[in-house]
Amino acid sequence: MTAPVSLGRCTSPQSRQVPEERLLAALGVVTVYPGVGGVVGAKKRSGGLRLVATDVDWSHGEGSDVRGTGEAILLALTGRPVVLDELTGEGVATLRDRIAG
Repeated sequence: MTAPVSLGRCTSPQSRQVPEERLLAALGVVTVYPGVGGVVGAKKRSGGLRLVATDVDWSHGEGSDVRGTGEAILLALTGRPVVLDELTGEGVATLRDRIAG
């Protein structure tokens, strides 16, 4: 069994623990399945970027690096700008522009 990954962005006072396999599944869905990635905008946001999770064994794409926790990458791919300051790499400016635009 894998260790849970904390999603500390909940509005409730309790932080959630998301099992790593669920986080990996969610990252896979928004980046691999065109229908889902297109609906939430992840496909457009991630184009030309290499996304690298720093807390789980996951990466996707080719291009300018964007590094951060799996949670931060997932939230950014779905258009949540609140996590952008948690991401690093030369591709963050591109991702920031895509979320804003």
